[in-house]
Amino acid sequence: MPTTHHHTLDDVTQAHLHARPILLSGGAVVTMDPDVPDMDSGDVLIIGTRIVAVGADLRSDREHGAVAASALVIDTRGSIVSPGFVDTHRHAWESQLRRSIPDVNDLGDYVTSTLAGIAPSYTPHDMYVGTRLAALTALDSGITSMLDFSHNSRTTAHSDAAISALIDTGIRGIHASMGPHFGEWDHQWPADLERMVDAFQGANNGLVSVRLAALSTDEIAGPAIAYGPGLAALARDLGIWTSIDAVFGVPSSEAIVRWAEEGILDPTLTLVHSTGLTPDAWAAMGHAGVSVSLAPTSDAQIGLETAIPAVDEALAAGIRPALSIDVEVALASDMFTQMRTLHAIQRMRATNGAYGSTRLPSRITTRDVLDFATLQGAKANALDHVTGSVTPGKDADILIVRANDINNMPLNDAVGTLVLGTDPRNIDTVLVAGNPRKWDGALVGDDIDELRDVVIRSRDDITRRAAGQ
Repeated sequence: MPTTHHHTLDDVTQAHLHARPILLSGGAVVTMDPDVPDMDSGDVLIIGTRIVAVGADLRSDREHGAVAASALVIDTRGSIVSPGFVDTHRHAWESQLRRSIPDVNDLGDYVTSTLAGIAPSYTPHDMYVGTRLAALTALDSGITSMLDFSHNSRTTAHSDAAISALIDTGIRGIHASMGPHFGEWDHQWPADLERMVDAFQGANNGLVSVRLAALSTDEIAGPAIAYGPGLAALARDLGIWTSIDAVFGVPSSEAIVRWAEEGILDPTLTLVHSTGLTPDAWAAMGHAGVSVSLAPTSDAQIGLETAIPAVDEALAAGIRPALSIDVEVALASDMFTQMRTLHAIQRMRATNGAYGSTRLPSRITTRDVLDFATLQGAKANALDHVTGSVTPGKDADILIVRANDINNMPLNDAVGTLVLGTDPRNIDTVLVAGNPRKWDGALVGDDIDELRDVVIRSRDDITRRAAGQ
């Protein structure tokens, strides 16, 4: 049963634009803020872009009662109000090629087919189309913040097109720019980052940010796009963070220890995957306070290094990891799949490790993986001061999830329902900084039929050019 809307989308949009208070009232509230308790039934008060208050009955609250009483009320009974999910690593430009290699054998197959075979055929328009499709899909599935690891930056126009797509969709988007692995390109990266920071940092009313992207070593595509002192100095001078992909095995472990010795391993880094690393590397990462972005389905399905998502290793090093989607050419697009995959793999591994002994396995919980998908993701994206939890003072990046739908009813545990029961069809409303991007189960302001035509034409043009036709 869908949430009953007593107001129209236009009512809510106008309230948002004119800073009229909006009260989400009566639903279960999952805050993911350790200092703001969850509630079986509660209220969230929003004014403009911000969450103002969270409480059991704000209209009866001494401090906020008068404002709550004047608010436009959205009845969330029968629903769960939660923070939006945060994706910390997705190669968004590839989305026209979704599931084109569903049974890819290994990293080499992906690199050869997609990065070497297809990527050089992308135009700026294709970059825009792919990134827009990925961002809209993210919003539809409850991801309010997405880091686009844009590693096909062949020209300034390619980069600008990818950033424009983030702006046009209204997602809280992080553009992480990296030069391409193979093929012809302008070699404007990384120098072009200064222009991008000047032009786009804080664009779309603060929703867009820019960071550096790099690989951990020169094994895949040479030294130009591998992290080291030069790129670290550039990021430091520009005041931006860095995401480092393909962090695998002994070579990456040696690089991490070297970065620590060089003084360039620090909290402004997000290390992606981090599978098969040595104890020395994990010790250095924990000491430095880096973030880790796990890609649970990517590691397990494609078979990256050990093929086991490094959640136990991260937690042992004192790092609560974030989650990410990675490549849609072979993987699912949503955060529910990532949470469930990690939850199942870690608990399987823990139980199997203790099987036949008297030891009690150390198993993560549904709240752990929801934390990874929200607050820890916001920290990895350098945005935990504005998103990642339902906290007064933060931006209203919020989901309203139908708990009375056939696959969720009856609601017995809100966190368990979000992690184990819910899928994108249950997401009634998505707010990004208070602005509705999904309403009554449908994306706002986007013609999906028109988008489909554009996506298919782009895919066909890319594959034709890649085939030399």
